[in-house]
Amino acid sequence: MKAGAMTAKYAPPMVSVERQPRWRRLKNPLISLVSFGALLLIWEGATGLGLIEPLFLPAPSQIAQRAIQMAEQGTLLGHIVASTWRVTVGFLIASLVAIPLGIILGFSQTSRAIFDPILSFLRPLPSMSWIPLSLLWFGIGESQKYSIVFMGAFAPSLLYVIEATKSVDPLLVKAAQNLGARPRDVMIEVILPGSLPQILSGLKVMLGIAWTCVISAELVAAREGLGFMIMNGKEYFQTDTVVLGMVLISVTVMATDLVFRFFERRILPWKA
Repeated sequence: MKAGAMTAKYAPPMVSVERQPRWRRLKNPLISLVSFGALLLIWEGATGLGLIEPLFLPAPSQIAQRAIQMAEQGTLLGHIVASTWRVTVGFLIASLVAIPLGIILGFSQTSRAIFDPILSFLRPLPSMSWIPLSLLWFGIGESQKYSIVFMGAFAPSLLYVIEATKSVDPLLVKAAQNLGARPRDVMIEVILPGSLPQILSGLKVMLGIAWTCVISAELVAAREGLGFMIMNGKEYFQTDTVVLGMVLISVTVMATDLVFRFFERRILPWKA
């Protein structure tokens, strides 16, 4: 029997992958929407019936009214934009430093041995611990906020990049070196493409941490921003303002995560 006939005889049957109906694809989002709506109704009802004191936890309708009031005053958008801009600048600076440095440290054991003591010192320090020094160095201006985001996101981002670089298949590196590739070419042509998916996944996690850093900075020294909004609401016993700030942080983080996912799909289309 010929090889072609053998292959045709024992070839596995072709399975046609049918696309799921639209209602099946919308099932889980609809369930989540109904669940969220039910939570709001229970919350609103418990507050309206007096089971929850509005001073401690205001009703969703009261929070919505505060949002409308602040939007009409023109202050709500300013707080959102201020915090988003601070996170964007600090996070981009941290990423632009951490990615090339992390690839070098992940590729070179000698470089990693040199920087390891510094990284071991910086890694355990939370962003809040840098606030006193940053106030002395930069004052209460915008540079201080950027520095807090940078210091909070840099060391963990660097660790993500180092581990992603070390996870690249060493056989690919050896093959490139055997073909005459220089170290610079190996890093650009082999290591960077191989580690990029893990690097982006790590940076996506760090984006959320960057938001906690900027809120910490705004709680201490700021005149606008979501952290300042929460602290100001606390000072005047405006619990609806405090909860509104918390809600806006979550919504803004989800929005920036969607933007990050958009660029990730453009850079890594095979993951879409």
